[in-house]
Amino acid sequence: MLLMAVDIGNTNVVIGFIDDGRIAGTYRITTKANHTSDEYGLMITQFLALSGYKPADVDDVIISSVVPKVMHSFRASIVKFLGIDPMIVGPGVKTGLNIRMDNPQNMGADCIADCAGAYYEYGGPILVADFGTATTFNYVTADAAVISGLITTGIRTAAAALWEGTAQLPEVEITRPKSILAKSTKPAMQAGLYYNFLGGIERTITQFHREIDEDFRVVATGGLSRVFANDTDMIDIYDPDLIFKGMRHIYERNVR
Repeated sequence: MLLMAVDIGNTNVVIGFIDDGRIAGTYRITTKANHTSDEYGLMITQFLALSGYKPADVDDVIISSVVPKVMHSFRASIVKFLGIDPMIVGPGVKTGLNIRMDNPQNMGADCIADCAGAYYEYGGPILVADFGTATTFNYVTADAAVISGLITTGIRTAAAALWEGTAQLPEVEITRPKSILAKSTKPAMQAGLYYNFLGGIERTITQFHREIDEDFRVVATGGLSRVFANDTDMIDIYDPDLIFKGMRHIYERNVR
């Protein structure tokens, strides 16, 4: 069975093709509210071809979205080009998780899919850190309860505020600097952004350990998680495909 999983985020739309449980290909495009359904459909068919598939090979589609403005065109593209009415992660869709938050319906679909992926792939208790446009931390207990969620700025969002809010600071690539001993503007910005953000990650995880009276693991995912995952021993698992794994588990739970 070929399942197409789509993560519509604020910065990127990420598409994954899951062939009998194996992630056969992932593709990333910029999120734009003014794309037409035909433009999305063309991209989807091209991505399918790059992975060796045809539109007729797709058995079903599941979408996780935090950008309502994009959903109409994207959903229409799935119906028009694939002939499928996609499953949408949201109210009424069974996840197997007990979301014990004050307003469970306000929890982002991406966070729900991340938590499902983390719990069903690695077990609980587990802290799920997603480094995207926003950075989120969600805690899942051993009995599949999501009991806490933390939201802060992503490093790229913070960086954009830095160079857009100043007259002379340039835009820089988000990357691990060679040294904190910077000697010019761009390396100084890269080192400052990187180590300030890394310190915030470690301090946040430390506080979770202080306030939760049990051992837990930390899994990191999201577009920018690769930048930090190997530079701290406080992250136990790096899984860039976590959201697709979560959507696969959610899909199987609802279809069965």
